[in-house]
Amino acid sequence: MSQCRFCRKPLTRTLIDFGLQPLANSYLRPDQLQFPEPRYPLHAKVCESCFLVQVDHDVSPQAIFSEYAYFSSYSPSWVEHARHYAQAMISRFALHQNSLVVEIASNDGYLLQHFKTAGIGVLGIEPAGNVAKEAEARGIKTEVAFFNRDTAARLRATGVQADLMAANNVLAHVPDLNEFVSGFPLILSNQGVLTVEFPHLLNLIEQTQFDTIYHEHYSYLSLLACERIFGAHGMRVFDVEELPTHGGSLRLFVCHNSADHNSSEGLTFVRQKEQLAGIGDLTTYDGFNVRAEVIRGELKEFLQDARANNLKVTAYGAAAKGNTLLNYCGIGTHLISAVFDKNPHKQDHYLPGSQIPIKSPDHISHIKPDVLLILPWNLRAEIMAEQSTIKEWGGRFVTAIPKLNVF
Repeated sequence: MSQCRFCRKPLTRTLIDFGLQPLANSYLRPDQLQFPEPRYPLHAKVCESCFLVQVDHDVSPQAIFSEYAYFSSYSPSWVEHARHYAQAMISRFALHQNSLVVEIASNDGYLLQHFKTAGIGVLGIEPAGNVAKEAEARGIKTEVAFFNRDTAARLRATGVQADLMAANNVLAHVPDLNEFVSGFPLILSNQGVLTVEFPHLLNLIEQTQFDTIYHEHYSYLSLLACERIFGAHGMRVFDVEELPTHGGSLRLFVCHNSADHNSSEGLTFVRQKEQLAGIGDLTTYDGFNVRAEVIRGELKEFLQDARANNLKVTAYGAAAKGNTLLNYCGIGTHLISAVFDKNPHKQDHYLPGSQIPIKSPDHISHIKPDVLLILPWNLRAEIMAEQSTIKEWGGRFVTAIPKLNVF
């Protein structure tokens, strides 16, 4: 793709080029190991016109999301984040039993369940049929579809008008931003509120979070870019909150241009923060690939030294970001013998590219690893608390981003 997925201007400036990479969430069954894995270009670029950072090659969303291995409910901290969100939105916008909350990419019902428990009407829109079944089992009405203008028009024709819409960590997963965003105004009520959460580009740049770049993340978002995107579709951002999730995220509050919601100090603060950090200055993006190479060198040296000293090295969390890290660094079973993950849908599979076997955390006490590399570093505190028993045999935790740390 040679044009910006929002403003259609030519894409010529590179942020980082990973070359050919496997899909980060395409975990392998044992019978697939003998076959070559599909690999696709993974090249992140910066639009010099609207400052949207994006990968310049589209992999079909159907190839990524129709049968999906990520279930939100396997992360206790994420479910707790969703519960707090529901409580805050119910209170702030006075939601009641006649209100309707619609979530885009509703996954297994991890968020909408909290509104349902409060007696509020809910509707999930989720493209992955296997994940939607989990939501339906929880009593969450779910539409199995990709959200876009056509889906929104169809739902609007049935009378769907949302008082609150949630689109948490989905905007980055959309190849056609304009087609996606144009659906929101159709089913958002006149005074309704859309909240959008996404990892903040500012943190990706400042902390060299290159591992959050993978094929299903088509875009890497800032407030600057999002205000332009929503503005093009008759909507405006009126408030912004900074969140600790995913290594530092933003939650935007968006409404129709004609709605009564007043702009907040939070909006002004983040605008100024991005301006001071140079999000609208192209030179800010220079040198990112060089910093990523330094991190790669540090991690490989550490793991090679561990192998030379006959240490047992494993990893924790079969996360997509971990697959970008491992494949970029050329790390496989010669350096890491296994990765542990609580999600049974991933267990007994293998990581894409590196082909490291995925095991249940129950195996940790049997293997007694000397080193446990935490791949989803944003969940470091949660994982270190859950797996603190490795200290009994002198095991150490390690994270690689934003720099190598041993705990």
